[in-house]
Amino acid sequence: MAGLRRDRDELRAETLTDRAPAVERQHALGKRTARERLDLLLDPGSFMEIGMFRRRSEGPDEPAGPRTDGVVTGSGTVDGRTVFVYSQDFTLSGGSLGAAHAAKIHKVMDLALANGAPLIGLNDSGGARIQEGVLALDGYGGIFRRQVRASGVIPQISVVLGPCAGGAAYSPALADVTFMVRGTAQMYLTGPDVVEAVSGRRVTHAELGGAEVHGARSGVATFVHDDEEGCLDDVRYLLSLLPSNYLEPPPAAAARSAAADVRPRLAELVPVEPNRPYDMRTVIAEIADDGEFMEFHEDWAGNVICALARIDGEVVGLVGNQPMVLAGVLDAAASQKAARFVRFCDAFGVPLVTLVDVPGFLPGVDQEHAGVIRHGAKLLHAYCEATVPRIQVILRKAYGGAYIVMDSRSIGADLSLAWPTNEIAVMGAEAAVNVVHRRELAAAADPGALRGVLMTRYAERLTHPYFAAEHGLVDDVIDPADTRAALARGLAALRGKREIAEPRKHANIPL
Repeated sequence: MAGLRRDRDELRAETLTDRAPAVERQHALGKRTARERLDLLLDPGSFMEIGMFRRRSEGPDEPAGPRTDGVVTGSGTVDGRTVFVYSQDFTLSGGSLGAAHAAKIHKVMDLALANGAPLIGLNDSGGARIQEGVLALDGYGGIFRRQVRASGVIPQISVVLGPCAGGAAYSPALADVTFMVRGTAQMYLTGPDVVEAVSGRRVTHAELGGAEVHGARSGVATFVHDDEEGCLDDVRYLLSLLPSNYLEPPPAAAARSAAADVRPRLAELVPVEPNRPYDMRTVIAEIADDGEFMEFHEDWAGNVICALARIDGEVVGLVGNQPMVLAGVLDAAASQKAARFVRFCDAFGVPLVTLVDVPGFLPGVDQEHAGVIRHGAKLLHAYCEATVPRIQVILRKAYGGAYIVMDSRSIGADLSLAWPTNEIAVMGAEAAVNVVHRRELAAAADPGALRGVLMTRYAERLTHPYFAAEHGLVDDVIDPADTRAALARGLAALRGKREIAEPRKHANIPL
């Protein structure tokens, strides 16, 4: 037994020993090793490795592959809560995925789903192992199938810390949240060489699929960071806002007496004039506990803001129009962004607060041809389908179909609150008058004076702050200073909400 133990310890030490030249190359690229990343992500001493000795073995006449097969898998804790994780090892065969590599990932995915615990994938791989042919492709298929099975059941977080090419890119795309690191992370289906061969255009890895591209243009990356330490620290923070699975409530913090918290600064932050811009982030900071919130897709579709925060210790999802970007209109990209966030929150029991200041959908040929109708329908579908507590707050304008889509009472908001500055109408007074009274204006001796009279009459009759409340479409007109308190009381009242979904296989969201 003493000899067996010694052999076992030597083999384990050999497996755990990093290959110095490969590690040096990894560090020179600004990247950490697979195990160093796990040390940053998990609570100290909590990692339990699974499949350390797994390796590729084709037959008696072929040399066996290295142990771990280029991926470190297992479980650990983050702030004391169990998570399952895999971390690809680029220092070993470029982190390429073969049958044994995939089998290890399949194992932790199955365990994560069976135990109702979050799954975190640290991606740093050259892609499918060409030498294994279809076996590698089959391995990817097994990962994707498991991701879809786990979708909406457990949080799935993908962290891209190096290359993630070819079919491998679909794993981050299927995850709930994707993190990328500037300068080192790249994600694309076909690399620069293939792009040049097909199109004749030369591009770098970063230009084709770097973190900036996916953070600001494609919307594939949810969060983009400057370094691995900050990235993995934010993964830990995100986990503190999410439940372990869909059957558990989001983790609550200590109550903050928010129900009596008056914030007079809110009335100062938002101009009364409907066309003057302001930063919706400042409003969210006043509403959230300690002014803290975690914004999703910060650099993509900036005309809508999606963020997780706490109000009175409870986690909420915030969706708000951003008047600083395109006047806060909804367009195709913003609709996609908000729809995915709404469905994400609904899947994991996170209540939704929608802050409305929207002049409508962005008009134009490009938007119509880009399918803004279909993308807007995604957001409409997401809200209509959501069963979590939902509160709408109308700060200023809410015009046309965009008012409906931004969680109006008509599509199922539980509570609708409005500031005294609210204007809810099919369109603004000037546009409405130009349409309805076109002939009178054309025949008038002084069209400007008549337009002013007609606009005042239209506003007094249809867009005054209490019109929607008088017709039951707004539950209360509140002082802006009371917004945080009203939300805290409303969320507390709705905490016991239960809604049974329609019996069907699944809805057919307009993807």
